[in-house]
Amino acid sequence: MYDLFVIGAGSGGVRAARTAAALGAKVAIAEDRFYGGTCVNVGCVPKKLFMYASHYGEDFGDSAGYGWSVSQTSFDWPTLVANKDTEINRLKGIYRNMLLQAGVDVIDGRARFESNNEVSIDGQRYQAKNFLIASGSRSFLPHFPGSEFVSLSDDLFSLPSLPKRAVVVGGGYIAVEFAGILNGLGVEVTLLHRGPQLLRRFDIDIRQELHRELAGKGIRLLLERQVHEITEVVDAEDQGGRLKLDLGHDEAEFTDHVFYATGRVPNSDALGLENTEVETGARGEVLVDEHYRTAAAGIYAVGDVIDRVQLTPVALAEGMFVARDLFGGEANLPRPIDYTQIASAVFSQPSAASIGPSEEEARMKYADVSIFRSSFRRLKNTLSGNPERTLMKLIVDKATDKVLAAHMVGPDAGEIIQGLAVAIKAGATKDDFDSTIGIHPTSAEEFVTMRTPVEPT
Repeated sequence: MYDLFVIGAGSGGVRAARTAAALGAKVAIAEDRFYGGTCVNVGCVPKKLFMYASHYGEDFGDSAGYGWSVSQTSFDWPTLVANKDTEINRLKGIYRNMLLQAGVDVIDGRARFESNNEVSIDGQRYQAKNFLIASGSRSFLPHFPGSEFVSLSDDLFSLPSLPKRAVVVGGGYIAVEFAGILNGLGVEVTLLHRGPQLLRRFDIDIRQELHRELAGKGIRLLLERQVHEITEVVDAEDQGGRLKLDLGHDEAEFTDHVFYATGRVPNSDALGLENTEVETGARGEVLVDEHYRTAAAGIYAVGDVIDRVQLTPVALAEGMFVARDLFGGEANLPRPIDYTQIASAVFSQPSAASIGPSEEEARMKYADVSIFRSSFRRLKNTLSGNPERTLMKLIVDKATDKVLAAHMVGPDAGEIIQGLAVAIKAGATKDDFDSTIGIHPTSAEEFVTMRTPVEPT
């Protein structure tokens, strides 16, 4: 009998298992696919490695303005994929070893609930006082005529070769990131989205600035379009690609490859939840309370499977909360997780990042706000001739002078916003920002030198 049985060895599951074991609990964890979860294997880590790879072409071009003469360059896709695989395999091994070293029993296989207090894996049954569902999420693909010709975003990391042309369908951060990666690696990219703007939940200035930058880098944007059917074509080169996308209203798009990045759905449908009292929502998300307890006594859930905020650091925090809540005692009681001030980044090209509400959200919640905005070409781009611009924005509550939000589009946006997130979380005021001496010359200093608010548009 285990004190805690964890289903899923992604970020949240591994953190919960290790923490619980460190607090003296007898813990087991089951994983049927890969250790480290989506983030390590087909998410954050390989995505950022590919983002680095795709940016070198622009870096080579920028270097000419600084006196460098770069001879003819070439890119080898199989080398990138092989080196990525080596790194990912190393990380998977680290995750598994961390569990073993923590004293966690590691079980390879898919766990399925037989009742509220028992799961089975390949015919073997396991009982526990508590269970934690941390099975994550998976890429969503709508079914329509020709959907069998579509690749999911996960598939990019193992393509045997790069296509000449590609359509990326979606308007969220995954779609935007993958469009930038493919474009940087020399693929002719069209980003197709059914909505009028990209990145629906981000600040309007961030969305508009990123839209301009993506178009300026050669990514073709087709907004307010939807794929109705995909068919193969005979004369691929004559038509402009081997696949035809019917967009309705006599409009068609031709391409060699179609990637769908239209969101992710909770991985809950193969867990045997029908054998328990666990309740799920319309998208399959496991429903939990503020302590991540499901409707079934002794069964908890964290991470993407509860579909609150699908971010790795959030899953880590939730997993830590459950472990401490169950086994920490008075000395290790967890602090509630604040979902209102979570920084996030889009590793697009250029990157974007935010902490706090958008301008629209802030104006709805606060009686009066001040907006500070700055747009400029960073120093590096003056000699390179690169037209890329950086945008920075602060939102301030006039009543308290507290900085409510910081938004940025530009190189290293994630790195810069991470630092500001600490200040905003701590309640820093605009006067605190203004009285901070900047580091010159940096782009980040602009956040402490914006003095004049902009007029509402």
